[in-house]
Amino acid sequence: MYKHVALLVRKAGMSHDEFVTYWQDNHTPIARDIEGVVRYQTVLPVDPEASEFDGLAELYFDDLDALHDALGSEGSRDYDPAKGKAREARADVDNFLDVERRPRIIGEEVVEKDETGGDTTDLYKHSAFLVRKAGMSHDEFLDHWANTHVPLAREIPGVVRYARVVPTDPERAEFDGVAELYFESLDALRAGLGHESSRDYDPDHPKAKAPREDVDNFLSIGDRPRFVGRETVQKDASGGR
Repeated sequence: MYKHVALLVRKAGMSHDEFVTYWQDNHTPIARDIEGVVRYQTVLPVDPEASEFDGLAELYFDDLDALHDALGSEGSRDYDPAKGKAREARADVDNFLDVERRPRIIGEEVVEKDETGGDTTDLYKHSAFLVRKAGMSHDEFLDHWANTHVPLAREIPGVVRYARVVPTDPERAEFDGVAELYFESLDALRAGLGHESSRDYDPDHPKAKAPREDVDNFLSIGDRPRFVGRETVQKDASGGR
């Protein structure tokens, strides 16, 4: 499936708690009904004060054209949809988001491991927004990620789901990809991937340490935002796809 991931930043003058209340109570009921959306999930930070963002909004579509119609194309943080619910959702965004400070990525999801049975609500999730290291092409980055790093990352203790989001238009994307790792407990996540307040981490377990060491081979860690949160599936009409 195709996926739109938005890294949300609240508007000036609004507290994080006010942002969350508005997002969940006012915006989510609109976003669930955007034309073409087959799955919609929200992720709230486990430590808002240490988080780089106020939340993640993730919308799935079966068709890339439907995604672009509703949420715009790569290369812009803003969009101007013509359809009903998509247009309503875009108008509501200005009530609680700082659009210009909201990175986003459009990509295709590739599931590398899944022991969740499809239900990710209440799981803890580490989303790393990947930027390739200097001197490496996007294709070289993808090759290393898929063929060298993924086999290591799948073995991190506690990982129950691992998915990659690969941009559909790399030349216009803000990131080279997104790595999404799910855990059943926050302690397990922190043991494998560190705490929220740093883009880097230094795990002790050998199977967590190996992928951390490999990160230096293809990522620019200082340019890689990451987000640790707890996920809620707000809508799922995907049929397990």
